[in-house]
Amino acid sequence: MYMKKVRTIARLDIKGQNLIKSINLEGLKIVGDPGYYAQKYYNEKIDEIIFIDTVATLYGRNQLADIIYKASKEIFVPLTVGGGIRNLEDAEKSFISGADKISINSQAVKNPNFLKDLSKKFGSQSIVVSIETKKFSKDRWEVFITNGRDKTGLEVSEWVKKCEDYGVGEIFLTSIDFEGTGQGPDYDLIKLVQSSTSLPIIYSGGVGNLNHVRDLGNLKVDALALSKVLHYNVLSVQQIKQGLNK
Repeated sequence: MYMKKVRTIARLDIKGQNLIKSINLEGLKIVGDPGYYAQKYYNEKIDEIIFIDTVATLYGRNQLADIIYKASKEIFVPLTVGGGIRNLEDAEKSFISGADKISINSQAVKNPNFLKDLSKKFGSQSIVVSIETKKFSKDRWEVFITNGRDKTGLEVSEWVKKCEDYGVGEIFLTSIDFEGTGQGPDYDLIKLVQSSTSLPIIYSGGVGNLNHVRDLGNLKVDALALSKVLHYNVLSVQQIKQGLNK
């Protein structure tokens, strides 16, 4: 029987011109030049790269165009860009800069019909909804926006269903509680979201070792987006690929 390959994705969170890393989306530390790391992961045969402007929504702009443009000239894997995309013009600029997909979070919550407009104009395969979430009671997680700063009152399983109805192509799921900790993924969250949608799920948050990677392969997530274990050379791209698709 054919088993679908789990994709390995490098997650590059960017503030200004710097690649940064956080814990619970707070306490940002500078890692280095995002262009250098994007090229490094491409050379190591990463499947995809996600670039996120972590302060774009906060400051009302996205500054990744130059970074994406340069990357797209030398890196030939799918590139996703997220942060501060508020209208069709912002989306189009991202695609013109070289993005293959765009990731929408805050504006999707503020104006869900925006997702319909994006899918209609650019195709659902190029539209990713980023969902950042925290657990607030047993089996319940709340959706946050503005890079984990602001509550929305939305429950994650209901929001996922709505996103699917609006015609998006993928869910990019980040556990704020586990992000950057290296203590392991939020398995309960993943199972909840998997039971709520048929959309492909990219998971991010908490991976610290190869056992965590293998567990996510067994859970059959569609893709795993990693930052800390890659940036700090805890695991190689090949180790992660082998662990996911054992």
